[in-house]
Amino acid sequence: MSTTSINLIDSFQEFKDFKNIDRPTMMSVLEDVFRSMIRKKYGTDENCDVIVNTDNGDLEIWRTRTVVEDGFSEDDDLEIELAEALTIDADLEVGDEYVEQITLESFGRRAILAARQTLVSKILELEKDEIFKKYKDRVGEIVTGEVYQVWKKETLVLDDEGNELLLPKSEQIPADYFKKGDTVKAVVSKVDMLNSNPKIIISRTAPEFLQRLFELEVPEIFDGLITIKKIVREPGERAKVAVESYDDRIDPVGACVGMKGSRIHGIVRELKNENIDVINYTNNLQLYIQRALSPAKITSIKLDDDKKTAAVYLKPDQVSLAIGRGGHNIKLAGKLTGYEIDVYREADEHEEDVDIEEFSDEIDSWILDEFKRIGLDTAKSVLALTVGELVKRTDLEEETVKDVLSILNAEFE
Repeated sequence: MSTTSINLIDSFQEFKDFKNIDRPTMMSVLEDVFRSMIRKKYGTDENCDVIVNTDNGDLEIWRTRTVVEDGFSEDDDLEIELAEALTIDADLEVGDEYVEQITLESFGRRAILAARQTLVSKILELEKDEIFKKYKDRVGEIVTGEVYQVWKKETLVLDDEGNELLLPKSEQIPADYFKKGDTVKAVVSKVDMLNSNPKIIISRTAPEFLQRLFELEVPEIFDGLITIKKIVREPGERAKVAVESYDDRIDPVGACVGMKGSRIHGIVRELKNENIDVINYTNNLQLYIQRALSPAKITSIKLDDDKKTAAVYLKPDQVSLAIGRGGHNIKLAGKLTGYEIDVYREADEHEEDVDIEEFSDEIDSWILDEFKRIGLDTAKSVLALTVGELVKRTDLEEETVKDVLSILNAEFE
């Protein structure tokens, strides 16, 4: 019996070229689609063989019917009467199996177009499922893509296979500025299936992003010789990274920073000059808090383990260092150690000073609270800073700061 191959490669070339689906899976989908066509036309596909050649995309459909006596056929889809069978093959007898090849053309143009539409739909669903599974397994990994479109609330990034990744504004570093064609590096943060479409969220603000950057830059971390215990970040401003080495011969902080900062410089550039403090982790809580408040030098610490609070005492010139610009340093130190840290200025016995609360009759309480918020709780601690520095660190207007300084200066004249 001659066979006429039905080649589908040309018909479905776009799927072979642009879809992330392997050939066997695609051929399996093709078989399902054609079996559905057979059932619609003949009522059953049980007596049909669909042969798909995964090497060259050829498809053959063979239908088998049993030869019965004339007038005894109960189902023409499963049986063929002898008279009809003999017109096709004179050697056939009752009880023989008659095998015929079904051509695509026999289904009709409308059925073929419907099959093609079904195939398109199935392959798109498969592709979406594959993308979802692929990225679900990559949560926490770094991806690199190209900016395709920038909107007000998010940026659309395409990976090297053309898959869509979303970088929301909330997941961008404040100093990030992207335009079409820019290369973006981020970490896969969240993967959801929304209305049958995979939604892949990437992030540049997540602590995991900084951790992956360290793993890329520091071989000892990637190899497991150095462990990152915890990372806390104020994206674009400051980050604190606690590291530990189980090998006494390895200095974890030195290894992370690199010779003359060679290893950490690349990370800092990627994070738009985010200030990164690498801290040697320790189980000694007082020492850990002291290191967490770096670069400030602490005089003493009083811990309340029940309330998880730490009262930290420093020299006057160290208070602003402990608090940091915008309060980022002390906030991150608290997150890193798990303790709420309060900073207290240690007064010099020989220095005449006045508690800032003493001026409550001349200065509004909300203004005094603003100074105390950044660790300035005495008159001289406020006077030690310039107008510009005070405006920058507080939410006060320049004129308000000048009025306060005038009042405080009058106290020591």
